[in-house]
Amino acid sequence: MTYESLRRETYLANMELKAAGLIVLTWGNASQADREAGVFAIKPSGVSYEALRPEDIVVCSLESGEKIDGDMRPSSDTPTHFELYRSFKGIGGVVHTHSRHAVAWAQAKRDIPCYGTTHADVFCGSVPCARELTDDEIGGEYELCTGKVIAETYRERGIDPLAVPGVLVACHGPFTWGNSAMKAVENAITLEEAALMAFETELLSGGPAEPVKKALLDKHYLRKHGKNAYYGQK
Repeated sequence: MTYESLRRETYLANMELKAAGLIVLTWGNASQADREAGVFAIKPSGVSYEALRPEDIVVCSLESGEKIDGDMRPSSDTPTHFELYRSFKGIGGVVHTHSRHAVAWAQAKRDIPCYGTTHADVFCGSVPCARELTDDEIGGEYELCTGKVIAETYRERGIDPLAVPGVLVACHGPFTWGNSAMKAVENAITLEEAALMAFETELLSGGPAEPVKKALLDKHYLRKHGKNAYYGQK
């Protein structure tokens, strides 16, 4: 198989990250899964966005995480993507960036509070910051452990990964996901905007502010994502 369509969609999602201003140099990647085929496609490691071609995209197994097709090495973050696909069954795309304002919250080791409706349109509550990895986790299978720590955060806090499709990894940066790579890109864009808005809210407030009212949070999230959603066109 050539996986031409999967490669093309993954390539376009990666290029959209660059166009949206979320990527500096090669700091980030997007992947997309084809669960029926049992594979996911991801950007190759260290390749500049200016040089990237659809045929460079690497295809890996959803069962083992190993490369099964492509001439280049997959992203060094591939084990993290693999673990997220394995842990969060409903997702079809994953994005990782080092976008400035989201990284600032990750380096402060703080959740991004939900202060308003822009945030609530996509994330049904605070965007969590996962715990720091231990020395053993860093020295061992670091990227795989990063995915495991993300999954642990959602499991232990009782967070639905489909309702809060993004996370911060302490001292590292954000990961987002969605039903496709392009949706994960959209969520990464929203996460970066929410991170900046929350930062400026706290500047104006002189510190942490009151979170958005639950009724307003629920209204904005559910009008887009609930069973009776009415935002947009059918």
